[in-house]
Amino acid sequence: MRRKVIAGNWKMNMLPNEAISFIEELTPLVKDTKNEVILCVPYTDLFYALLNVQGTNIKIGAQNMHWEEKGAYTGEVSGQMLKSIGVEYVIIGHSERRQYFAETDETVNKKIKSALAIGLKPIVCVGETLEQREQGITEKIITNQVEKAFEGIETKDLEKIIVAYEPIWAIGTGKTATKEDANNTIIQIRKKLSEIYGQNEAERVIIQYGGSVKSSNAKELFEMSDIDGGLVGGASLKAEEFSKIVNFDA
Repeated sequence: MRRKVIAGNWKMNMLPNEAISFIEELTPLVKDTKNEVILCVPYTDLFYALLNVQGTNIKIGAQNMHWEEKGAYTGEVSGQMLKSIGVEYVIIGHSERRQYFAETDETVNKKIKSALAIGLKPIVCVGETLEQREQGITEKIITNQVEKAFEGIETKDLEKIIVAYEPIWAIGTGKTATKEDANNTIIQIRKKLSEIYGQNEAERVIIQYGGSVKSSNAKELFEMSDIDGGLVGGASLKAEEFSKIVNFDA
């Protein structure tokens, strides 16, 4: 059975002192969970977060990385830099990166390959806009994103990757896909992966749902057949609320 993975994406929030306080508050609230807990924090919080989760069951991830190891890329951070301080996970291709910073399916693919090459575990985001959803082309958009993201990725690396399905229209809006719609789309993602890698391999891939996940809807979402936890935005900024999501099955 696939494990449940609940990752918090803080986006551009939390100063280092706030990150430290949050982790101190969260740690005792999630210490008994059987689910995997990840906090994806801003670059400036990474070092402090890593220090403060030592001896806990909380993992730390970054929110982005460049595909090159080093070079003249002012303002960028490489995967090697993340790995050197102990970061384990990295979000790649979040819709906000695609929307505001010209991220493409091609750069997503480059970043996945770069992350895997140095031992980082990518959380790869896919999702459709409201317009695409209303046009009835969700499946086409999502499966195309998956196909391009995984181009050239070897089967042996598949289990190191988490996929996060985040309908763009549900991010930060308070709107959530119904549990059936979310599950059905994730089934389509798994089907596409099975076409590429085979059914047995695809069944082992962790696929999260993201998009206004909160404590009031986490249980119904995460208990669906193919939803393996969540990538949580706003609700991950409050330790008590996030802990309830992590402990949805308690």
